[in-house]
Amino acid sequence: MMMMSSSGKQSESEAASKAGAASVEDGVGGVQVTTFSELVDDVTLHFQIIHLPKQIFAWIGCNSAKFGDLYAAAPTRPKNSVSVASILGGASDNTGSGIARRLVIKTGLNVIVACNMPKNSPMLEANAEKKLVEKLIALGYSRPKSPGPGLSS
Repeated sequence: MMMMSSSGKQSESEAASKAGAASVEDGVGGVQVTTFSELVDDVTLHFQIIHLPKQIFAWIGCNSAKFGDLYAAAPTRPKNSVSVASILGGASDNTGSGIARRLVIKTGLNVIVACNMPKNSPMLEANAEKKLVEKLIALGYSRPKSPGPGLSS
């Protein structure tokens, strides 16, 4: 997990030294925890992914270990759409809401996203989502690509 100073904040040097580092822990009942940090456009992004059976919790932090806004997203029927709800802070159109929606589409799982990134930073949000999706694919959490129309089994 992330190292904190006595003030509860991660120092810039600790963050820089952890950039690119990852850890994976297998827990009870198939719970898998992955943490990593990435330096993107001179900004340190921190990530934590907790994979539970049929659900993913993802936390994205920017230069600090604050929790941030919290969103829940799930696939809904009958039209195969995605519903997103703001659970803590923010509104359904803020940073993190779109990430949660797209993660449900990519994984087919229920998704909880906690996001602590500056508002009005679309490039940072896009880069954070890209890094998160790359890690989810590497961990094998993405939904297999559909074969296309007319080829369903």
